[in-house]
Amino acid sequence: MKFIVSSSYLLKQLQVLGSVINSNNTLPILDNFLFELNNNELTVSASDLETTMSATLSIDSKSKGSVAVPAKLLLEILKTFPEQPLTFTVADNNTVEISSNSGKYALAYAAGEEFPKSVNLEDPSITLVPADVLATAVSKTIFAAGNDDLRPVMSGVFFQFSPEGLTFVATDAHKLVKYARADVKASQVADFIMPKKPLNILKSILGSSDAEVKIEYNDSNATFSFDNYILMCRLIDGKYPNYEAVIPKENPNKLMIDRSLFLSSVRRVAIFSNKTTHQIRLKIAGAELNVSAEDIDYSNKAEERLTCDYQGDDLQIGFNSRFLIEMLTNLQSDVIMLEMSLPNRAGILTPADGLEEGETVTMLVMPVMLNS
Repeated sequence: MKFIVSSSYLLKQLQVLGSVINSNNTLPILDNFLFELNNNELTVSASDLETTMSATLSIDSKSKGSVAVPAKLLLEILKTFPEQPLTFTVADNNTVEISSNSGKYALAYAAGEEFPKSVNLEDPSITLVPADVLATAVSKTIFAAGNDDLRPVMSGVFFQFSPEGLTFVATDAHKLVKYARADVKASQVADFIMPKKPLNILKSILGSSDAEVKIEYNDSNATFSFDNYILMCRLIDGKYPNYEAVIPKENPNKLMIDRSLFLSSVRRVAIFSNKTTHQIRLKIAGAELNVSAEDIDYSNKAEERLTCDYQGDDLQIGFNSRFLIEMLTNLQSDVIMLEMSLPNRAGILTPADGLEEGETVTMLVMPVMLNS
């Protein structure tokens, strides 16, 4: 088994796949990349049992076979090479030999058959989504997903597909983000919960792709295929909470404000808030928004006044500044709208501009009790 490949081309592909590999694996074989050679096609795979990703590379070869090569060692050596062709040869003494312009390097390998086989999806449903749409949907929602092991369904992003459009939702019970596209549709109704890890991997590589992503899914697994990559992952099992029920429908108090002004104000004032509650207070009356925070234990306090466009009753409401900052950072618009009803009901943040046609973003943040 022998093949020739460009060093930088191989490194670029392996760095993407390397993000699948865990730092401490239960099975030693998972510390390896699986190389499967079929003449001019080399398929490299990495897996952590839950998520498996493979990339298909065009190379120069006339042989077939499969070996598992230590991932960390291979990545380390590839990073040091300038761009050049490398020749990989599988020798009889259980090593893979790499020949470069300047020398030879030997790595011990394991048999390719030991590597876990990826699951074949039986009769999957298929939806096509443009890469940029999927990348935006993931980056807009993933930050709001929870980290609570006791509520695994909330630790992922909920995908909802229908002939009316696609909806992506994430929540950790304190904040919720719903991202919807009416301009991309699925042929039938389906929903599933995607874990965070494969989504973060997708997010990092989809941004630079202009391909269509083919999503295939059944009750337990989903596969994302685009360019020369295939990412397969196990879905989170369980029923997603009814998120529509927590989004308040009647919100008579509407505040319009410049997003970057509001964000920098919240950032500054939050420095003076209590370090455990991160509580900031919004006091709105007329066209004035008063943002304040106080840490009574250390006698720290801050207060800022901003002008805004406000329709509604005078209102005082408290929020966790970290959630507010995350959401305002994630919205790209110049002007945002904050809709509220009562101090103990969730506030709803939406962008007032800068959206594409058919795109909607709704962010919900739960208030905190104000200690008056």
